[in-house]
Amino acid sequence: AGAQQSATVANPVSGASPDLLPHFQLEPEDVYIVKNKAVSLACRATPATQIYFKCNGEWVHQGDHVTQQSTDRSTGLPVMEVRIEVTRQQVEKIFGLEEYWCQCVAWSSSGTTKSQKAFVRIACECLWWPRWDRALAPAAPHLCASPDLRKNFEQEPMAREVSIEQGIVLPCRPPEGIPPAEVEWLRNEELVDPALDANVYVTPEHSLVLRQARLADTANYTCVAKNIVARRRSASAAITVYVNGGWSTWTQWSGCSTSCGRGWQKRSRTCTNPTPLNGGAFCEGQNVQKTACTTLCPVDGAWSEWSKWSVCGAECTHWRSRECSEPAPRNGGRDCRGSELDTRNCTSELCSHATPGTEDVALYVGLVAVAVCLVLLLLVGVLVYCRKKGGLDADVADSSILTAGFQPVSIKPSKADNPSLLTIQPDLSTATMTYQGSLCPRQDGPAKLQLPNGHLLSPLGAGRHTLHHSSPAIEGADFVARLSTQSYFRSLPRGTTNMAYGTFNFLGGRLMIPNTGISLLIPPDAIPRGKIYEVYLTLHKQEEVRLPLAGCQTLLSPIVSCGPPGVLLTRPAILAMGHCVEASAENWSIRLKKQSCEGTWEDVLQLGAEPCTELYYCQLEAQACYVFTEQLGRFALVGESLSMAASKRLKLVLFAPAACPSLEYNIRVYCLSDTQDVLKEVIQLEKQLGGQLIGAPRVLHFKDSYHNLRLSIHDMPSSLWKSKLLASYQEIPFYHIWSGLQPFLHCTFTLERLSPSTCELACKIWVWQVEGDGQSFTVNFNIAKDTRFSDWLVPDSEVGAPALVGPSAFKIPFLIRQKIISSLDPPGTRGADWRTLAQKLNLDSHLSFFASKPSPTAMILNLWEARHFPNGNLSQLATAVAEVGKQDGALFAVSEAEC
Repeated sequence: AGAQQSATVANPVSGASPDLLPHFQLEPEDVYIVKNKAVSLACRATPATQIYFKCNGEWVHQGDHVTQQSTDRSTGLPVMEVRIEVTRQQVEKIFGLEEYWCQCVAWSSSGTTKSQKAFVRIACECLWWPRWDRALAPAAPHLCASPDLRKNFEQEPMAREVSIEQGIVLPCRPPEGIPPAEVEWLRNEELVDPALDANVYVTPEHSLVLRQARLADTANYTCVAKNIVARRRSASAAITVYVNGGWSTWTQWSGCSTSCGRGWQKRSRTCTNPTPLNGGAFCEGQNVQKTACTTLCPVDGAWSEWSKWSVCGAECTHWRSRECSEPAPRNGGRDCRGSELDTRNCTSELCSHATPGTEDVALYVGLVAVAVCLVLLLLVGVLVYCRKKGGLDADVADSSILTAGFQPVSIKPSKADNPSLLTIQPDLSTATMTYQGSLCPRQDGPAKLQLPNGHLLSPLGAGRHTLHHSSPAIEGADFVARLSTQSYFRSLPRGTTNMAYGTFNFLGGRLMIPNTGISLLIPPDAIPRGKIYEVYLTLHKQEEVRLPLAGCQTLLSPIVSCGPPGVLLTRPAILAMGHCVEASAENWSIRLKKQSCEGTWEDVLQLGAEPCTELYYCQLEAQACYVFTEQLGRFALVGESLSMAASKRLKLVLFAPAACPSLEYNIRVYCLSDTQDVLKEVIQLEKQLGGQLIGAPRVLHFKDSYHNLRLSIHDMPSSLWKSKLLASYQEIPFYHIWSGLQPFLHCTFTLERLSPSTCELACKIWVWQVEGDGQSFTVNFNIAKDTRFSDWLVPDSEVGAPALVGPSAFKIPFLIRQKIISSLDPPGTRGADWRTLAQKLNLDSHLSFFASKPSPTAMILNLWEARHFPNGNLSQLATAVAEVGKQDGALFAVSEAEC
């Protein structure tokens, strides 16, 4: 019927323009059939004499058309409009062949025109295609799947807990449907409109993105998919935005708990910056800090005894006096009450009061002046005598002692026929010494280490001088004998490998823990004269001391104690210890921590920042730090990374059994902090296990990138060995390494020999941080007899004495040191003073610290001793001192009178 209808054409409409082709004012558009409701297609063309629909290549029956005719008022051309209806049954008849489409065709006297094709599809609810039916989907796009799958989402949003300001992505992949579903998001059943909230946007994949989580974003989120047929909702996802607590700033220290004597003061902080919300973590650490304080007690003044009555004066009176000095008022105490002068008549009112003449007044004035001069001369003589007898500072021989150079004190004096006084060495091992010599050094002989004889080494006065100095060995034995009965001396642990101790007086000394790089330098005069201290130095195992770390903090050094705490030091001691940080100001914030008497750890110094107290200072070098401290105690160096580029040095060490009686063979790979003390502990541990070093240690830079450390073994000959490792690599978690609190981290590779006669092992071991630095070891040795790396293991017998007392602890002779200090401490002309010496020793970055001390030169020399003992080059130091003297010509001036 459709084919026959295609030959049937109605009579042309009168009035059509004979010269124009029809054009469409309205063309049919794609439509969907919802359920069983028919859809309508319409088109309109002008000028047109006939207009019909053609569907899937066949003309639609004329009776199914609804046609309207009209005239275009603006052009006067005829207009024809036609409509048809398409049912679901018509579309389903051609199932499996092609899509159902319709097209409008219009005629005029000039020809025909076709409209665009309009596709008619059956709308389906949002659903998944069944797996068994997906092959039919391209051929039958209008086919709907079974209704039981229509509510499934491919991916739904999941509940999450996120920190404030963290980004959130909620995925949503709706079911497939015809037409495709549109997606919208609901927050607590209210529509989320990205146009109204710049913090929210929806991706082309329908995921909801919150750029920065806010507290207001805590809600239930629902993904809604809909088309013209149905509307589907995903399961709601509960998003909780939490806030971790943060400490407020510390309050000011409270007043001392006592108004007189020793007490406590405290300060506090609160976990309100910000306050933890929605399950956020509470602040770590203490909210109250306490410290000891001492309030000076007020002392009221009291009168001394009355003096004797004076001689009866010309006015027939005598007097006596007293002073408010037993004790004198201090710390706000009250002054003495009463008069300090008592005057009485000394003749029982019997003498007449005569006015003295002018001659008597002059006589009295002269006598008083003479008496004052005599008193001053007496005082000066007493001071000079006390100074000469007071110690080594004045008990210096002639200038030959000071020109002895920087030779070690253990070297014997030169022969008597040597004309050069620069080689004469003071023998400090005798109880007393007497020197006589020329007042000026002679220049006619060779010198071992010669300094210019100028201001630094100016000659002393003529005469005979005695240098009193006790032998360190005799003195130390005497100290121990005197102190062995005291309880605190016996309480110190003895014989531990991680401890050194010694008895010291004002001459100072040095403590060292062998093979650890840890030492304590006690400079001369740091201990007050007349005092004797037994000082100890201890390296703590990390499992013995709890050092709390927070955030990105990490332990960078060993934990070291020196004591006893509370002893009085008049000059800073220098504690030297290693560290494992690759220091840079932009990547690290490094702090020196000290444990208080209450057991809490406190920041006493931030490196690179202005020191908050003059009690502590730190010189940080590539592999060691030198801590100046006037208070002994327990110290550790802690760092906080400021960027992911911050890195620590790890020492990678390989050990294996020295003997292999079984077929199994273990290779242990240690990942240690790059400090000498940790390596020493591992070596001692491996000695107990019977291990041997099988490769030179390597250094790996481990970054704060949150990536783990991986270890793997490769290239083993499969015909001789096999690995029992099931995975391709082993892994050490990032936080185990970064905290620095687990000292002996290692992985073990268990290998198996296929034959007992196999002794040659060849393989490669890789150690690397994911997306970071890596190292490889090429292992190629005989497991039965190879000992090529035994030189790395230093026997305990090769280490030096852990305690050195007196001059033996220092490279610079005591008298030379004192002369340099007295010469460079005062400001010199043209800068020839301690500042120039610091610059030449590359210590000019610490000038402000040196200047804060009574003797800057002593601080410089103490630091040189700490850095260069026992292998320091005295010649370089002597050259630097000599160059300082060259800047001031007056330093070399020696007059004939002085000679």
